[in-house]
Amino acid sequence: MKHFVAGIMMCVAGISMYAAAPEKLEVKSPGGTQQVEFYMSRSASGANVLCYQVYYKGEKVIGSSRAGLELDNRVWEMALGKRSLPQPDCWMDTMEADSVSYGSCDETWHPLYGERGTVRDRHNSGTLYLSRKDGSGYRMNIEVRAYDEGIAFRYFFPEHPQAIFHKVVGDLTEYTLPEGTKAWAEQWAQAPFEHVDVNALKQPVERALTLELPGGTWMALADADVDDWCLTKFLASQEKPNTLTSVMYSPVDAVTYFASPWKVIMVADKSGELLEHNDIIQNLNPPCEIADVSWIKPGKIMRETTLTTAGAMETIDFCAAHKIPYMLFDWQWYMPCTSFDGDATQVVSKLDLPKVIAYGKKKGVGVWLYVNQHALQKQMRELFPLLRKWGVVGVKSGFVQYASHRWAVWLHDMVRYAAENRLMINIHDEFRPSGFSRTYPNLLTQEGIHGNEEFPDATHNTILPFTRMINGAADYTICYYDKRLKTTHAHQLAASLVFYSPLQTLFWYDKPSFYGGEPEITWFEQLQTVFDDTKVLGGEPGKYVSIARRSGKTWFVGLLGNNEASSRQIDLSFLDEGQTYIAYVYADGGEETGTRTQVKCSEWLVDGKQALRFALKPRGGAAVRLVPVSDQDDRKVESYQGQLL
Repeated sequence: MKHFVAGIMMCVAGISMYAAAPEKLEVKSPGGTQQVEFYMSRSASGANVLCYQVYYKGEKVIGSSRAGLELDNRVWEMALGKRSLPQPDCWMDTMEADSVSYGSCDETWHPLYGERGTVRDRHNSGTLYLSRKDGSGYRMNIEVRAYDEGIAFRYFFPEHPQAIFHKVVGDLTEYTLPEGTKAWAEQWAQAPFEHVDVNALKQPVERALTLELPGGTWMALADADVDDWCLTKFLASQEKPNTLTSVMYSPVDAVTYFASPWKVIMVADKSGELLEHNDIIQNLNPPCEIADVSWIKPGKIMRETTLTTAGAMETIDFCAAHKIPYMLFDWQWYMPCTSFDGDATQVVSKLDLPKVIAYGKKKGVGVWLYVNQHALQKQMRELFPLLRKWGVVGVKSGFVQYASHRWAVWLHDMVRYAAENRLMINIHDEFRPSGFSRTYPNLLTQEGIHGNEEFPDATHNTILPFTRMINGAADYTICYYDKRLKTTHAHQLAASLVFYSPLQTLFWYDKPSFYGGEPEITWFEQLQTVFDDTKVLGGEPGKYVSIARRSGKTWFVGLLGNNEASSRQIDLSFLDEGQTYIAYVYADGGEETGTRTQVKCSEWLVDGKQALRFALKPRGGAAVRLVPVSDQDDRKVESYQGQLL
């Protein structure tokens, strides 16, 4: 059963309630920027309709829109002896508002890892209590939170007095947007994007869905806490212009008490603020449920491509030499790996796995294994304890089912069972995060992205930070030396910083022998995968993005350009005032670099009053590591004077 203590006992600094039927529920964020209203309306046929609307800085950004769920409990009602209950056209038609309550919360917490070391959970809250007066005993609460980062609400079912099971067959939630709103949309989690008017969304599209509102305001529609629900997408309404509807992948069978996932509506002045504010998704998930987290260790990982003992030893040596703490055996270390006839307890003969694991421990490199859906479904209860016994540190699950209610529960239970066996997890293919890693941080990362193994172009990469990355970590899989790349190598370096992942995959298609002593590999060696602070310095989907992340006192900056050449700069005003830094710069060069990757490496003394200037090549980028200069540092480094890099 889902955990509902947080849903029932909100972090409250004062509650008010009135019993008389309220006209509406109104909640405004602590800073006053976001506001939501829920109220009952009446349709032309006389049915009650639950509606809501959202304001940003006093301007309506979601007009009067329907809310609620559709249920089909008729069979359960009859089975439990409630055969005379009325059957309205829609389960919500006879719902009435009874009362409201209000509260607030302001607390900070520290995630085990993340894009920031401290997260603030500051919101005002409200609950609208609904019920049917037809003898059915049905009740539903609308739980609302208003953050300065956005609005969140969910549907909560209190315990039913006659224990009637609830079958949710439809999500009635709509989003009526200003005319002219455009969407950055993709039809599946690993799809390319289309930039279209919301009325053109004729097929269901993924979340987070990023929207451009007329006048320059940005919005993202997302979800949170979805471990016991099905996949929900967005689709243009056929009946109401400029309106998105909600599409459930499957019915959801619920035993009360029970809650839907949180629906998240983020609104901001700039597209980059949507990414900066994505802690709202973590805040809407329960705290960590793993008592001892000492074994959960983020880091970088390299894939071993030969699946041989000799290849593994060579890869471990490379990882140890270049500060990569993990190595992965991907598919085919057991066979057949895409069939129920496969056996993941038996390793292919060319690979001496015990020897490799022992050698990795000696070198400080942990071993991860890929396991396909077939073996997980068939053998997980046997396999996970065995992998722990072998000394495996993590599992990359591949081609897993996740969209229906049944498989969503199964997948999240897999993560829980992995935690019982002290195994870290990386879920690959279509799955997208919604904050579950706060509750079970052994889920380090997941794919759910049109990433580098599919060789997207640079323009696609500039869209991802403002769309997919709002959800959370993504395993983008840097393919550094591959000849199929459609971007420069400096772009690849920057991507490893821009696309946050506590488990950052490097050299996806590469072998140790591909390394030719390229000096820019020091960027990967020094790169961290979890951070104390993150700032979006600039950008817009399809154009460019620059992101700065801090680990300790060191800042890392990634700048991605699109398919066209451009001039960009990185404003360094985020640096500590009065402190001088050495900027290690990795930018697009030419043949003069003397390397096949043509990355120009340079070092400069800089401070927060300056801005680094770049002439980006088509499909280019730049990466910068900024280290404070200490009094003991006597290196001779030239001061930066504003020249193009």
